[in-house]
Amino acid sequence: GLVAYAVRPLVDQLTLRWFVRDLDIRAALIANTLQEPLAELVRANARPKAAALFNRIADDERIYALGFCDLHQRRFVATRAFPADIACDGLGRFADGGTRVLDGVKGPVHVAVKDLRADHEILGHLVIVHDMSFVTRRSEETKRYVFWFLVALGALVSLITVVVAQLSWRGWVQGTKAVLRGEGLLRPAARFTM
Repeated sequence: GLVAYAVRPLVDQLTLRWFVRDLDIRAALIANTLQEPLAELVRANARPKAAALFNRIADDERIYALGFCDLHQRRFVATRAFPADIACDGLGRFADGGTRVLDGVKGPVHVAVKDLRADHEILGHLVIVHDMSFVTRRSEETKRYVFWFLVALGALVSLITVVVAQLSWRGWVQGTKAVLRGEGLLRPAARFTM
């Protein structure tokens, strides 16, 4: 139990890193998929169409919000749930190696910033915010399973210990009775007849 308790923070950090890496891969997939259609909407300055596109994508249960910042560091368009504390002029903190997990209203969120390119030209930055509350739920569920597994394992080890102790006790009692009856080590020597 103490080992499990001591290792828990390490396992939590490792699990969080796995989920963050998976969300980074997912954000790259979303950004690559949106490159062409979003580039056309940005060049045409079609904000309502871009907002409709973002809202359709944000219907996914894992995507919390989407936003796009142009090169002048102004928000071109964003979904309604886009966090107010993520500003276009502060996107540098979410670059690779920066803090990408923030505390949101409904729990932790993962922020990924990807460049929007068209014809080898950067048009702006796509901001993808994933809901990470599922990570918290899965972590709690895993902790519950590990706890009950350790309880069951402890009960099984205790049961085996009791059975072995009972068998040892019976063997010792039988050996003691045999010694008291004169059997075993204290058998009298047989007389030799000639």
